[in-house]
Amino acid sequence: MNDKKNQVRDRGVVIDEAFGTMQRWGLRIIVIAAAAWAIGWGIGHVWVVIFPVSLALIVTTVLGPPAAWLRSKGWPAGIAAAVIVLGFIGAIVGIIAILTPQVAGQANEVASGASDGLQKVRDWLTGEPLNLSDGQITSAISAVQDKIQESASSISSGVFSTIGAATSAIVNLVLVLMLSFFFVKDGHKFLPWVKTISGQRAGDHIVEVLGRMWSTLGGFIRTQTLVAMIDAVIIGGGLAILGSPLAVPLGVVTFFGAYIPIIGAFVSGALAVLVTLVTNNPKDALIALIIVVAVQQLEGNVLSPMLQGKNMNLHPAVVLLSVAGGGTLFGITGAFLAVPVAASVAELLRYLNEQIDDSVAWNAPEVDSEAAEILDED
Repeated sequence: MNDKKNQVRDRGVVIDEAFGTMQRWGLRIIVIAAAAWAIGWGIGHVWVVIFPVSLALIVTTVLGPPAAWLRSKGWPAGIAAAVIVLGFIGAIVGIIAILTPQVAGQANEVASGASDGLQKVRDWLTGEPLNLSDGQITSAISAVQDKIQESASSISSGVFSTIGAATSAIVNLVLVLMLSFFFVKDGHKFLPWVKTISGQRAGDHIVEVLGRMWSTLGGFIRTQTLVAMIDAVIIGGGLAILGSPLAVPLGVVTFFGAYIPIIGAFVSGALAVLVTLVTNNPKDALIALIIVVAVQQLEGNVLSPMLQGKNMNLHPAVVLLSVAGGGTLFGITGAFLAVPVAASVAELLRYLNEQIDDSVAWNAPEVDSEAAEILDED
């Protein structure tokens, strides 16, 4: 009893210590938030450099493995990189040459079809048998229609045939290809160089973290490309079977939309259904909806878990918030890069957690009772 009384402290002391803890953590949160803001501000001001470097790194994740295979067969690094990069350029040019006449020529039709499809949905919702209120539905759908119509010209003159931003696009394209060549040629020397200049103690940690990030990024891009191709072939093929005249451009939209997880699949699927509703009939639109839902279920429950495995290891909520945040800050490019960046940051946090666990004393208090029981048995 006396021991218990001796452990009791004055109430004011307990409250003061609690406020002291809150103060310390409040200052830490403010400092972290300020640092995050400063990093974001810096990224925004050097985005013109970060953007081509990021795209070049993504391209390198695809071209790096075949170049490494050629080097293992005795090819000089420069020749191996040149062959792989030139082959990649040739493949892209061939694909663009095949798809440009159809995609660029029908982009306005896709946008108009989506707009008209929304109008049909509005008419159905406000008519028999639902008889919903016309005001809110009309304003919401009109806003989406205006956005689609505003984007129609940029869609039709975008990636394949833009003229106004041609100079910037060409400069970025050349810069990305040149950086990709150098990354493919000399990228395998980067980690040893980092380890040399960082020293033995810090170098081991930096090399391990960067190696994990690179593996995660490469696995995501390669497997997501395969998933996107499967989605585009199934949905585009299904629309072609239904007789949709816009099956090819919708398949292309599906392919690129797959690189923006969750949101991209939803938008491209909705676009395919709305356009089919206009170009064909409600029955075909329903079949298109079934195809889109089936493909999304196949991707979410079979393809992504099987192909990605534990490569990403991110909760869907984290993926969704990353895409939303990246899209808000940096537009479509930010939405595209958000998930790889989030996965890389997650790898860094996992490694830091492992180092913290290794630094904890063996006799430290256990948080998990099951872990404590296992430790006692050992």
